[in-house]
Parts: sequence; structure tokens; C-alpha cells
Amino acid sequence: MNLHRLDLVSLSLFNLVVRTGSISKGAELAHLAVGAASKRISDLEAAVGTPLLERHSRGVTLTVAGDALHRHAQRILDDVDQLAADLSDYASGVLGVVRLWVNTSAVTQFLPRGLSGFVAANPGIRIELEERNSSEIVLAVLDGRADAGIFAEGTPSLGLHIVNYRIDRLVMVVPRGHPLARRRSVRLEEATEYDFVSLPAETSLAQRLQAAAEALGRRLRLRIQVRSFDAVCQMVAAGMGVAVLPHAAIQPHLRSMGLREIALDDAWAERRLLIGLRDAGVVPRHVRTLIDHLCQG
Repeated sequence: MNLHRLDLVSLSLFNLVVRTGSISKGAELAHLAVGAASKRISDLEAAVGTPLLERHSRGVTLTVAGDALHRHAQRILDDVDQLAADLSDYASGVLGVVRLWVNTSAVTQFLPRGLSGFVAANPGIRIELEERNSSEIVLAVLDGRADAGIFAEGTPSLGLHIVNYRIDRLVMVVPRGHPLARRRSVRLEEATEYDFVSLPAETSLAQRLQAAAEALGRRLRLRIQVRSFDAVCQMVAAGMGVAVLPHAAIQPHLRSMGLREIALDDAWAERRLLIGLRDAGVVPRHVRTLIDHLCQG
């Protein structure tokens, strides 16, 4: 097997053939003659030492080996596209690109001001920001899809280098007229008799809330789960239940939606947001510049 004989044109052609289910249609999209395309596919099969496609009168289907090659080819071509984009940035004067994955708490509370100041001071560094769940962020940093990630403590970090970022204070949110609305503080134990509105179960906040209830020997009465802080607040305002959300994230909604914020008298209600890096010893300069700026802000 000589994988060094693989080339990007043939891999791209192979993906087009798989997508269309036909060598002739794939050749047409690749702007190749059918004979030339067929030769390239045969050369690929010779390089890997096994058939990649099963030929039929109506087209082609993948063999097991072909399916494996297809998955890897997609990743390789995606990486090449990313490489081309990065090199284009450098050619146009960009000094570096930081792929930063963050959770919702960070992006709604702390990052807007920090990133605004950084971009103003470092116009040659471009930031590609993605909002994801904390567990997804850790995996993206580990496999190189993200240069750095911001996620909630308690998320398995799987050997990442960790830097403290911010303290995220969680509070109870209730609608006007709710039995708890006049309280200045409350413990979760006192609120478990009411219906709850929550983020999806895979989010770090939902998992933290569930773990806190289980530690009390209680079960949350989850009435509805929605995908954003804004949607949670809307559901609470509509009387669908109470919620636990970050203090800073709900401030724009308190007056406009008629909500009440109540302090939580539970130790778990104060959590850290962390910055994760795959290898602290080989962090590119432009990534380190951003991390230092965020931690100082």
C-alpha cells in the first residue's frame, strides 16, 4: 500500500463520484473526461490495494474500504480548504487566526467587551468564534478543531492545560407573582416543588443543576427544555416554571419580561469558567496574545 500516491484531485473526484453515485457524473462535476476519471479511480484502488467502489449498471456504491476512504478524504479536503483560507488571510496582511470555541455563558456575559477591545488593539489577528456546549468544546480543542476553548468547570477536561477565566454566578429566575418572587435569596431545596425551565440536558448548566438536585435527594420537575438563555427567560415570563441562569446573562431581560432575580444560597451556584489549551508549551503567539488579553480584562 502506497498512500503517498494519493493526490488531492483524485480525492476530490472520488468524493464527487460518491456524492453522485456515478463515475460519469462525478467526472462531469470535476471537469474531467470519463476515461481520465475512471483511470484516476483505478489508480486510487491500486494505491490502497483494494476495491473502493462496486460497479453496477445503474452506477457505483461504496465498499467498506471505500467508505473509510470517503470519511478520511472529506476531512483531508476540509483541512485543505481551511489551509487555503488561512494562507489567504496571511497574504492579505492577517497575522494569525484564532479558532475560539466558547459556551453560552461566556459569549453572552464576558466575551463581547473583551473581544471588542482585543480586535481594536490587534487588527491583524482574526477570531473565528463558535458557540458550543462545554463537552463539545473540550473535544474540539483536543482534536485541533479549536485553538482554545472556554467552558464550565466540572466538564471533563481530558488532560487539557487549564487557565482560570471568570466566575459565573448562578441565580434563580421567577415570574412576577410567583410565590418566591418576594424572596431575596433561596436554596434549591426550597424551589424543587415548582416546575423548572431548563437548557438541554447535554449543557453544563443543566447537568450542574441536575447534579445539585440529586445531591439533595430531590428530582427536578422539568417542564420544558429550550436552547438559549433568552428562550428560557421567555418561558419563565410566560409562567412555564422557574429557572437557574447566570446573573449577568439575564440582566437585559429582567425589566422587559417582568422577571425577578433571586440569589441562590448554595455553594454550587458559583462556578468557574475555564480556558482550555491542548499544549501550553506550543501555543502560537497570536493565540497566547488573545488568551492573555481575555484573562486580564
